[in-house]
Amino acid sequence: MELRQIKYFIEVAKQEHMTEASIQLHVAQSAVSRQISKLEDELGVELFMREGRNVKLTEVGKVFLERVEIAMVELEKAVSAVEEYLNPEKGSIRIGFPNSLATRTLPMVISAFREQYPDIGFNFWQGSNKELRELIEKGEIDLSFVSPVPPTSEEIHSHIFFNENMRVLIPEQHALAKREYIKLRELKDDAFVLFRSGFDMRNLVMDACYQVGFSPNVAFESEEIYTIKGLVEAGLGISLLPETTLTDHTPPGTVSIPISEPNIFRTVGAIKTKERELPPSEKLFYEFIIEYYDRLNRFSF
Repeated sequence: MELRQIKYFIEVAKQEHMTEASIQLHVAQSAVSRQISKLEDELGVELFMREGRNVKLTEVGKVFLERVEIAMVELEKAVSAVEEYLNPEKGSIRIGFPNSLATRTLPMVISAFREQYPDIGFNFWQGSNKELRELIEKGEIDLSFVSPVPPTSEEIHSHIFFNENMRVLIPEQHALAKREYIKLRELKDDAFVLFRSGFDMRNLVMDACYQVGFSPNVAFESEEIYTIKGLVEAGLGISLLPETTLTDHTPPGTVSIPISEPNIFRTVGAIKTKERELPPSEKLFYEFIIEYYDRLNRFSF
């Protein structure tokens, strides 16, 4: 079985037409037909049903396609890994991130990285901490920003870059809007706008409220931070959000106020797999962001 036969098979399955497949492959139609016939002879089954000029996969052909597509993905990863090994400064980085880091933290560090390594590309996955960890465990990504940062486990290594305080975002007409600080318990009668269930940012707020003796009335939920801000701007509730998400954009008609009691903060960092070595380009990026935040933390003190 040859790699060329597999490539021809996948293209014919996609086009459902030998001639169209040959055009896409830039080879003669007879060459495609010949390689498909050889593949079927080697496997001892018919992969396609011929319907005039068109072809359709047989049931066993569908099974074979599903498996060889997986194999081709792994093969492409292997080729990319070799290319990155030969030149990690021209590779591609697969990285996950939560919504709450999308507006400031992620763009800042990637911009700084690209100044040094302009030829490295990025592919992004977005989700909750749970979803991002599952992507790592499945091998779809090897590295992800997270917040809050979970503890290191047998499968995942965690690294904290910094801590940041949470602030209350409330409408300007709120009774406490003129205050310099707010105690969390003073918000026990308010409607809350929070991240949806499954997001650790929601758990952080819920746990803080329980700590001071009340269960928050969650009026609205979202997985998008801009939606949460918009709902507060519309006067439909209040929210607790990380200060970096409010630095550059506090919605019109709202104010953000520090929380004096209790001290509520989130950790920001990254997780990476323990099951596999990071590809060269991703290792380069991981080492860069550790040094990047080490420098920022030293400077801040």
